[in-house]
Amino acid sequence: MRVMAIDPLNDFAIESFSFGGKTRAVYVAGDGPAVLVMAEMPGITPNVAAFARRVISRGFTVYMPHLFGTPGEPPSAAALVKAVAPACVSKEFRAFALRTTPPAIDWLRALARHAHQTCGGPGVGAVGMCFTGGFALAMATEPEMLAPVMSQPSLPIGPRAAKSGDIGCSDADLLAVKERFASEDLCVLALRFTKDKLVPGTRFESLRRELGDRFIGVEIETPADRPKSHSVLTEDLVDEPGEPTYEALHQVLEFLQERLQTTPSV
Repeated sequence: MRVMAIDPLNDFAIESFSFGGKTRAVYVAGDGPAVLVMAEMPGITPNVAAFARRVISRGFTVYMPHLFGTPGEPPSAAALVKAVAPACVSKEFRAFALRTTPPAIDWLRALARHAHQTCGGPGVGAVGMCFTGGFALAMATEPEMLAPVMSQPSLPIGPRAAKSGDIGCSDADLLAVKERFASEDLCVLALRFTKDKLVPGTRFESLRRELGDRFIGVEIETPADRPKSHSVLTEDLVDEPGEPTYEALHQVLEFLQERLQTTPSV
């Protein structure tokens, strides 16, 4: 049974999904094949929800799991501290672990299977951002996952991860993804700002080396007047035709449509 969420998410219904002993709220809206939208820090902000509505307008059902933070709360220093601290020490996310798939991915894979069974279509998509940015790649071990998108993938954290170009995925899962991409003609789309210290260039270098032409990397020149730009699809989006982030947003939407075979609903 669904109940309606409180503003500013009142156009989404709230569902409860359980797997592996973990139950989370999931914000759901739209119609058509499913796309999981996984929020960046500090959570499902108004701009994350706005991105989700863009996805819905392209003919999709969006599933937004509540992974951290307070849903609907605007970003702020206080909200960031409140969300980051527990998430970074959580055993589910393993934010500093190298060559590891975070345990939370198992729950997200199960949600993807559930969403596909519920919504139908050829498969599902997933868009991760920042803290969840790399999750879509590890989720692509699942046969349902046809359109993984990594926006500013920031895990794992730390100088060792940056130096090594770690991509936040176990060796076994990476091998499974590579074999699946090659046999099924799949790929992953990834986005970052060029001077984003949270998303080192070495991470994209590793993805290119490991995935070859199965990796579509979009690297946006960091604006001189916004040197701390990070959130490609939300907080740092300049929503005007011709702007690099606007073009990146539409590349994401078109990637989802192409891979999941939908047409815009509006």
